[in-house]
Amino acid sequence: MLQLHRFTLIVSGLALLACVCLYSTLGIAKPFAVWKWTDIISEGGTAVMAGSWVLFTLSSRPGGLVTRLLAGGLSMIMIGSFADCLDEFFAISKAARWDHWLESLVPLGMLCVTCGMYYWRHEQFRLNEHLQKRERLFRDHRAFDRITQLANADYLRRQIRHEQAHSAGQPCALVLLDIDGFHRINRDHGQREGDRVLQAVGHMLLLNLRNDDLLCRYAGDRFALLMPGTSAAEAEALARHLSAMVGQMRHHARDGRVQISLRHASAVADVAPDVLLAQLSRELALQAEAKSAGTAAA
Repeated sequence: MLQLHRFTLIVSGLALLACVCLYSTLGIAKPFAVWKWTDIISEGGTAVMAGSWVLFTLSSRPGGLVTRLLAGGLSMIMIGSFADCLDEFFAISKAARWDHWLESLVPLGMLCVTCGMYYWRHEQFRLNEHLQKRERLFRDHRAFDRITQLANADYLRRQIRHEQAHSAGQPCALVLLDIDGFHRINRDHGQREGDRVLQAVGHMLLLNLRNDDLLCRYAGDRFALLMPGTSAAEAEALARHLSAMVGQMRHHARDGRVQISLRHASAVADVAPDVLLAQLSRELALQAEAKSAGTAAA
């Protein structure tokens, strides 16, 4: 990501180098005895911290207005603070104005950062709407699965406990969805294609959920769907609908079309999360055994 913002980094680096050249050529070096270490540490530390924030911003965000405002404002704060720090090493004539202009970059940079935060706030509102079905009430990047970008089982357990504690009088249902024969997809098409199947199924499920529902990747090829304010009958109907929608998917692998089908198990979330998940997992296992037995008998 930093390569996309190379111009900003080069300009900032050249600006710092120009400050050093200006102060060293137009100023007079102060003796070591008069250095004010408190000012050097505070002003120099501000420049270092602002520079690190520039790197964090550029390395974690794509290009755009918000990124330009944040990185540009932080760069001005860094340069202004650096110039202010150089004042502690070099004496500048009071008739010179350029050092005051450099130091005035700090409040100008704060203004740019404030504008960037304003637009970042609007950006976050849009992202929150997009991520609502993935994270619901909390945001913790450590809880997200790398492949599907869905929350993991620990996050699901936290959400179940939260729903049981804060909405005790309201119905709440949990559905486990299992990709039928996923091991065959990995075997016949490779693990990379299996990961693409997981991503495709996750997207299809998200498209068919309500705004208050939460979809997580429970384990392996298994997804979990938490549905607040939903009865067992409603959860079963929605699970059947989701299974039907996934079954109609046309997923094309490099070596042929992949047929995907889901098994599901649903229950009311009125017991401890581990007990509930174990119960639904056993039900899915029984469904798989029954299908295997039926296939063998045929």
